[in-house]
Amino acid sequence: MDRNCSLDEISDGRFYGVNDMVKADCNDCQGCSACCRGMGSSIVLDPLDIYRLCAVDNQSFEQLLADKIELNVVKGLILPNLRMAGESEQCAYLNEEGRCSIHSFRPGICRIFPLGRVYEDHSFQYILQVHECQKSNKTKVKVSKWIDTPDLKKNEEFIITWHYFMKDLQQLIQSQTEEAQIKQLNMYVLNVFFLKAYDTTKDFYDQFHVRMEESKKVISSLSAQ
Repeated sequence: MDRNCSLDEISDGRFYGVNDMVKADCNDCQGCSACCRGMGSSIVLDPLDIYRLCAVDNQSFEQLLADKIELNVVKGLILPNLRMAGESEQCAYLNEEGRCSIHSFRPGICRIFPLGRVYEDHSFQYILQVHECQKSNKTKVKVSKWIDTPDLKKNEEFIITWHYFMKDLQQLIQSQTEEAQIKQLNMYVLNVFFLKAYDTTKDFYDQFHVRMEESKKVISSLSAQ
């Protein structure tokens, strides 16, 4: 999610790569679940997140919409986000003990927290968000270990591709004046990248790149209409 503020306000002023050490380890959180509550619609999900969540109990995107995720508009684009539920507005995947019930399948934003990403020149670097996590006495951990994501090179390529694809789409939608055209673009993206089931027994990145190449051609033709 984009944030309109300076890096000095939210970070320690440093940029981190996957091989750097960062003071982000919360010592297994030790009973704290503050970052899993009251987040509203801010935990926006990408196709890899949906691929992972669908692998939990072999669920479909439609089944996730029943009680685990919801759809909201982000700068003109309809995108899924984690649902906050109950009086405490907690993540739908938080269990009675205040622990993540899908830790090995958790979304990318959850994996990097309290880190964030800064994008520039079709790349990105990690930052440490100093006001986000309530835990004190954090210890240093290697960034790659902290984000706990296999195939880091493929993952980085996916993150960059998806981020700038979203940026281009948001600009395209903002330039449209016809509501029907905006709806058509939104429904196409929602169907291709989220509603259309992924084969969770096969590599996600291969499936994603096929969809991305096809979508670029279709969206180009739609925007030319």
